[in-house]
Amino acid sequence: MRRKEDGFTLLEMLAVLIIMAVLIAIAVGFSTSARVRAGDAAAKSNIDVAVPALQAYNLDNGKFTGMTLAILQSSYSKGVQGIEIVSASGSGYCVKSTVDGRSWFKNGPTAPITTTSCS
Repeated sequence: MRRKEDGFTLLEMLAVLIIMAVLIAIAVGFSTSARVRAGDAAAKSNIDVAVPALQAYNLDNGKFTGMTLAILQSSYSKGVQGIEIVSASGSGYCVKSTVDGRSWFKNGPTAPITTTSCS
């Protein structure tokens, strides 16, 4: 008597489930990494958008002292958002942008945007 096999064995089903679990774990890892990179890009972009307004303020006033986010938004660019002015002196400034708990800083006017806090 021959036996007719119409389905999958338990071993075949387990193999498929294990492969699917591995693929899902890889996808979740990529998704998390992409989310972090997107947040970093947004924080850096916030600072990049603010820099022309910071420079315009300096040109109009001869110094960065007294610069506030409200002044930058009302007088120079409504697009300046998502930043915090940490410090502003006669010749320089420090701005910070935080997205998803990760902070980026620019110690301006010439320093690059980094994760290192301004001193």
